[in-house]
Amino acid sequence: MLSLIQAAGWPIWPIIIASIVAMGIIVERMWTLRLSVISPKELLPKVLNEYKRTGTNPEMIARLQQHSPLGKVLAAGLKNIKSTREVMKESVEESGRLVAYDLSRYLTTLGTIAALSPLMGLFGTLVGMIEIFGSNSPTGSNPTQLAYGISVALYNAAFGILVAIPSMIFYRHFRAKVDGFVLEMELQALKLIEIVHGERES
Repeated sequence: MLSLIQAAGWPIWPIIIASIVAMGIIVERMWTLRLSVISPKELLPKVLNEYKRTGTNPEMIARLQQHSPLGKVLAAGLKNIKSTREVMKESVEESGRLVAYDLSRYLTTLGTIAALSPLMGLFGTLVGMIEIFGSNSPTGSNPTQLAYGISVALYNAAFGILVAIPSMIFYRHFRAKVDGFVLEMELQALKLIEIVHGERES
């Protein structure tokens, strides 16, 4: 691996740093964006059962807010349970936007890495081409410098694409996953509102 880095020259270092950052984000988001953590399926039935038994209270709402992102959205609705359906829905939507923003954390960085990695590879290719042209002189060409320039150009282009492809795949995967979670939480919160206001059976 060290020999590859040496052959690719100094332009490879930004690509290596970008790959490390991308890998960290991918691992962190895979661990964080789990259904059991974001939107537990058993949470809404539990909340409805507790609401029917004891109603709402500050302790219940505080516990919900600490439970999960879905809990935060449901808690926002329960805080305004004595208000109209429209007020409850607005509070749920506001909380949902905040939760969606939190779930999208680091995804912009991952998307930026996916877009910039090929450009960093192209920059390395240009540096390699400069080395190739620099190997030519009136007295002849320098084979060592020529070979180095070719290796810099090819390795940087390859590494840039190698980092970009998985970064883009996971960026799109996580973006779709977040959108799915947000839609699921909205549906759960809407069900809560309709049941509380007697518009739907639990």
